[in-house]
Amino acid sequence: MQQSKKVVLITGGSSGIGKAIGVYLSNKEYIVYGTTRNTSNYTHFNFFELIDLDVTKSKTIQSAIKKIISKEGKIDVLINNAGVGITGAVEEIPDEEIIKHFETNYFGAIRVIKEVLPYMRQQKNGLIINVTSIAGYMGLPYRGIYSASKAALEITTEALRMEVKDFGVKITNIAPGDFATNIASGRYHAPLKKDSPYKKPYKNTLALMDNHVDSGGNPSMVGIVVEKIINTPNPKIHYKVGAFMQKFSVFLKHILPDKIYEKLLLNHYKL
Repeated sequence: MQQSKKVVLITGGSSGIGKAIGVYLSNKEYIVYGTTRNTSNYTHFNFFELIDLDVTKSKTIQSAIKKIISKEGKIDVLINNAGVGITGAVEEIPDEEIIKHFETNYFGAIRVIKEVLPYMRQQKNGLIINVTSIAGYMGLPYRGIYSASKAALEITTEALRMEVKDFGVKITNIAPGDFATNIASGRYHAPLKKDSPYKKPYKNTLALMDNHVDSGGNPSMVGIVVEKIINTPNPKIHYKVGAFMQKFSVFLKHILPDKIYEKLLLNHYKL
């Protein structure tokens, strides 16, 4: 009897890392569904099937998942990839922008997990991969809110793994470093105010961040790691993918005294 193909749901699948993962898995003959807030903006998208889903709106999540279940009868893998960037001095980012950011990057991922888990428990198997960020392992200047949202998802994954282990459901994190995607174009930037005490260091840090993304690796690398995770019977809790120094920075965080590590970051960002 031929084994049925695995059904994969990728949130935020229309561009960037999500699209790269979807294209890679489609070429490996997985059944891939990607999501975007408005499929009408992607009428010529033909890499894999796109469906409407906004992670900030529970009804759209329920509708999308029911659509896949009715068509395929299952969801084997959820890749929680939908996310947005945000930069600025914590003091100067408007409260509503911080809340909006967490609505997508953290609460959005939790909403999708909550809707998928009952089906996976019923199936007695499933895999959830939360796409976080190497930035989630450290508080980065002028990216503190972004680091916080990704760190929150990393830690929640650790708890969830233990809660669902008896149901055949596996959960893990994959933390990418900088990749050449369009994330910078969709990132919320707190305005560079002329009279801001943070103006010069914030401007310099922004330029450095954009340069890192522009010179980043091919996002299909993340797809390769995702497929390895899918085919791993007992995935690790955390995976990191990116340039050596980005992954090494997480290792240094664990072994160096806090103030020495902070000094390394200050030197790196020229602060």
